Amino acid sequence: MAEGKQKRYVAYVGSYTHGSSKGIQVFDVDQENGILVERSEVPVSNASYVACSKNRKYLYSIEDEGVAVFSRDSNGDLTRINSVDIDGMRGCFLATDVDGKYLYVAGYHDGKVTVVHTHQDGRLGSLMDGVFHTGLGSVAERNFRPHVNCVRPTPDNKYLCAVDNGIDQVKLYRINKRTAKLELVDVLRCPRESGPRIIRFSKDGRFAYIIFELSNEIKVYSYDGSGKTPEFELIQAISTLTKPNDADAVHNAASGLALSPDGTHLFCTTAGENTVSMYEVDKETGRLTKKFTLPVSGDYPKDLVIFPDGKHLATVNQASNTVTTYTIDYEKNLLLMKGKPIRVSMPNCINIWSAPQGDDDTDEKEHN
Repeated sequence: MAEGKQKRYVAYVGSYTHGSSKGIQVFDVDQENGILVERSEVPVSNASYVACSKNRKYLYSIEDEGVAVFSRDSNGDLTRINSVDIDGMRGCFLATDVDGKYLYVAGYHDGKVTVVHTHQDGRLGSLMDGVFHTGLGSVAERNFRPHVNCVRPTPDNKYLCAVDNGIDQVKLYRINKRTAKLELVDVLRCPRESGPRIIRFSKDGRFAYIIFELSNEIKVYSYDGSGKTPEFELIQAISTLTKPNDADAVHNAASGLALSPDGTHLFCTTAGENTVSMYEVDKETGRLTKKFTLPVSGDYPKDLVIFPDGKHLATVNQASNTVTTYTIDYEKNLLLMKGKPIRVSMPNCINIWSAPQGDDDTDEKEHN
């Protein structure tokens, strides 16, 4: 965080709009008390995921029509700029590249990775490329089809990781700047029926953490992008569950994954079991040590976010239509619920970002 002016932090909850929700709920972040204060709601059809530009001036959202972009004022309030059709089914995940030139879209329903140009004035431009994954998955109820659940660039901005939940792979692409096309350079193959869901990288970019929805575990990989192709080496696998070998584990789904702002702790939610797990991160080896797995007040915690001070967290609980906040006690390895649950219809994702303060807010790292 930059020194000087006190930063205002704003939370955005993206939700499905089949019920009473209009799309994106905007909250003020009260770090001192560890709570979220409701402010406004912005109409977006099925805003299942939101992402922020690198300079913090723009917010991107999934919508039925494709992807929408909003300007963010000094309070973090949103004004729609434009939207683009992604020439496919509705997406489920968004990420920007390190330079802020492209917006990446993951397509769960059609197994597609889409790249959209972004303009300096905030507008979304033309589609740069789109690639459909192929192959057979391992889970019958997912129709043996590719389902891209997450897209994220490597920290060195050399490659794009596309996590495919349906075919148990992470496909690794390079953007050919000359042809403006995605080139498949390698594939990280995961065990059958493991269901990789989300990938995140350590603060220093040396390690990757992948959460697996079906096997309910987190795997730690070392990452090296210095060669001709990206290298991922498996270091560790660790369960997200209270009882890793529980017969009811088939009903659980590891879902959200978040790093603390200082990079010393990794958190995840497991829906079904309805828990949050916290792991201590060894910054030298990347390995995780589980500190707790505790129940949360809410049903089917789909996502979570750590407050910028690292002392609080919030979960979005899709089945109970709530957002709940907690204080993290790192010494006693406990979570203490703060305030009453906030009612949000069918919430799916949550992120916290600072409101824009000037021409350059890129000193703030993205942890969410």
